[in-house]
Amino acid sequence: MVLGVAATEDLPTRQVRVETPITTTDGQQLDTRIAIVPILRAGLGLVEPVLTLLPDAQVWHLGLYRNEQTAEPVPYYDKLPTCGAPHVGLVLDPMLATGGSVELVIQRIQQWGVSDIRVLSVIASQPGIDRILRDYPHVRIFTCAVDPELNEQSFIVPGLGDAGDRIFDTPQG
Repeated sequence: MVLGVAATEDLPTRQVRVETPITTTDGQQLDTRIAIVPILRAGLGLVEPVLTLLPDAQVWHLGLYRNEQTAEPVPYYDKLPTCGAPHVGLVLDPMLATGGSVELVIQRIQQWGVSDIRVLSVIASQPGIDRILRDYPHVRIFTCAVDPELNEQSFIVPGLGDAGDRIFDTPQG
């Protein structure tokens, strides 16, 4: 949820009346359409906390898997609507390693019509951040930690292993 707060703190708001247990008062509500775009499968682990913060956001799914020989992303699922792009796209990827998956998602949601793209990642590698910001300087990246490098298999070092396997308790081997 902390990543969601950081990623949305500068978005426009409108004044609304809020009913508290004691009285009615003025409050603020985001005044822009937001889409949450988790990269399947690991990105699903970030959806619930972000939706807790942004209950009116729409969730759209893009599925990518990593080719273990090349470390390149392979798309397998795309369920973005054909019209009505939101103003802001929040790309959820718990581990931004090479940046390849995030790059494909950025390309796809730009085609969809989203110009304000923000990436939320728990851990990011410096090479992955550098790649995204070099190729997409308008994209903003929000992360909790930056690890310095990737190993020969393109895993984040020190990292935490495969985020999807950890989130969904997938047995190894």
